[in-house]
Order: sequence, then structure tokens, then C-alpha cells
Amino acid sequence: MKKLLRKGGCLFMRGLNLFIGILFLIVGCDREENVVNTEGGTSWPLFRGDAALSGYTSLSLPSKPVLLWSYKSNVCTASSPIVYHGTTYWCDRKGYIRGVDPDGKLVFEYDLQTPVEATPMIHDSVLYIGRADGRMTALSLTQKDTLWTFETGGQITASPNRIGFGGRKAIVFGSYDTHLYCVDEKTGKEIKRFVSGDCLKGAAALWKKHILFGGWDSWIRVVYSKTGMPTDSLLLQARIPSSPAIMGDYVYVGDYAGNIYELYLESGKIMRRRKLVAASAESGSSVSVPAVANEMLYVLSEDHYLSARNRMDGAVKWKYLLKAKVGESSPVVCCDEVIVCTKTGIVSILDADDGKLKWEYDTGEQIAGSPAVIKNRFFILSSTGTLFCFGRKK
Repeated sequence: MKKLLRKGGCLFMRGLNLFIGILFLIVGCDREENVVNTEGGTSWPLFRGDAALSGYTSLSLPSKPVLLWSYKSNVCTASSPIVYHGTTYWCDRKGYIRGVDPDGKLVFEYDLQTPVEATPMIHDSVLYIGRADGRMTALSLTQKDTLWTFETGGQITASPNRIGFGGRKAIVFGSYDTHLYCVDEKTGKEIKRFVSGDCLKGAAALWKKHILFGGWDSWIRVVYSKTGMPTDSLLLQARIPSSPAIMGDYVYVGDYAGNIYELYLESGKIMRRRKLVAASAESGSSVSVPAVANEMLYVLSEDHYLSARNRMDGAVKWKYLLKAKVGESSPVVCCDEVIVCTKTGIVSILDADDGKLKWEYDTGEQIAGSPAVIKNRFFILSSTGTLFCFGRKK
């Protein structure tokens, strides 16, 4: 009965997403363009799948998935894969961008000729990618040429995001030079920058017309995009190494000590805050982004556990001991299942309600990136540059 209710809930969420999309088309001229277009389930165009970085999708994973194909580049990467119109893209540590089509064939190549660790983002056939030399590049996928390059004073390691900013559409990203930048998506010209006390390693998440980002200075900040003015900030216990995850008006962010905080937002202000997960010597630091579902929060910790916690009271509903060390990969909730990767290369699918293992695959290669999920398929990119495509058996 519970599984039927969860399936019904997933169908409801899909219908709700469709209704929201239609509503946005009706009032499109009055809204800020923060909604990620997933192209009917054929795209996963940025890190974590949506602008809120929630790590949640109403899409279901294929039942009894099999390896459909793998593509080996044999070049190390720290990127997560992204998908645009069915083609999967990533950039390796040498700065080489690849695109592989649904049949596993290489269909796009571009050499940035500089080291890259960041995950790219794609919107309207333009790929945006941060580089180790401190530059953000906009690359046309159709022209296979650079549209613009914006220079910062430090390394860029996180995926960019896209937001309406003061009447324009902007690409927003952080740099090791302590600044968060907003640049015009068409021209690459700077619109606004915000200074923090230390380097910014994680991606910025979007909430309504606000930008949220955390830094190595232990502060999480809120900025109103319509005016470019900061609206609130909060000092956490330790450095913030990764991105916040947002669902509704709630923000979940981890610090390097291993704490996970829940923040409640209203009118751009942090109205309530609490420590949902307290750090312990066993759990270790928190470098993975939690995944947020309607009632639960899924947290991957260094003690090899993936845990499901009730968002109402923080109580642990279940814990699953993974078979190997975890790394920077973040879990993704797919309707009523959770997909998670270990650093040593094991990919697991668990029941989101009770934590029971439903499927497992050992890639035999290390994994640092997070999964990408589209209709009937999901993709895993290893640290040595192998892209694995899983789906239904043909």
C-alpha cells in the first residue's frame, strides 16, 4: 500500500510540474527565468538537475537497469555528467569537452586548452563552463565556438547557475577569489559581484528571486537578484565546502565539520534555523550535497552511511551501510528510489521509504561526480573518464 501511495505521489508531482509549466507559459512575461527546462525528460542540464540543486526528480529509474553502453575517454575528470536533448556532456581535467549521443557515440568535441574541474551547465544550446584558470566560458554547441569568456581572479570549481537578475538573464557562479559573480548570459559582461570572506567552492542555488551561496569563510548568504542587494546571512560552525539544496522555502546546507542545517526562508530572510544533523567523530566531514524529497532528507556521510531523515523532526528513518568509502558524489532521489555512488565506484539504488537495496553495480573505477537522470536512463561518470549509461534492457 505504501509503495502504491508513493507511486501515486510521483504521478501527482509530474502532473503538478506540468501544470506549473503551463502556468509559467501563461504568465511568462512577468516571471524570473529560474526554471530549468528538462525537455520532457531528455535533459539534465546542470549539476543536481535543477536550479534549486535539490537532487530530486519525479522521474522513476528503470526497473532492473542494465548497462546499455560505456564510453571511455581515458582522461581524468572531476565533473558530473549533464544531459541536453539526450546527449551527455562533460569536461575533463585537461579541458576537453565531450558530447556522447544516446547510442554511446562521440558527437561533440571541443578543446578549452586549460585544466577544468567544474561541471558545465547548458541552456538554449550554449554550454557554460568554469575553468581552473579563473575564467567562465560560454560555448555555442551549434557553432562549436566560444561566444564569450569572463575572467575572475581565482579558480572556478563549481557548476554555474542561471537566474533573472535586474531584468536581465544572468549566469551566476563563485570563484576562489572570494567573489560571487553575475554576468550577462548573452554578452558575458559583469552585472554584479558579491564579496565573501574566503574562496567559494560550491555552486549557488536559487530560491524564487534569490541566490544562496556558502563559502570557505563559513557564511551562507542570501542575495535578492532583482536589486542585487544582500538580504541575510548566517555564520555556520565550520567551512562550507559544497552547495546548498533547496525545496520549497527550506534550505539544507552542510559544513565541513559534518553538521547539516535547515533554514526556513521568508521574504529573503532566514526566519528560522536549526541543526538537523549534528556532527560526530564517526560521521566525519560533510562534502556531499544532501538530496531533498517531500518528507525526507538523504545524507551521505564519511562513515559510509546513507541515511534518510525526517524533515519534520530530524529523526533517522533508516541508515544503509555502503560497501566502500564515499567521496564528493551526491545522492539523487528519483520518485521513490535513491541512487548513490561510492568513491570506489559502486552504484546503488535503494528504496527511498525503507532503505532496502534494490540494485547494485560495481563500475570498477573511482567516482567523484553525481548521477544524471533522464527518462528511462541514468548516467554515471567515473573519475578516469568513463561514461556509463544504464537503462531498460532492449
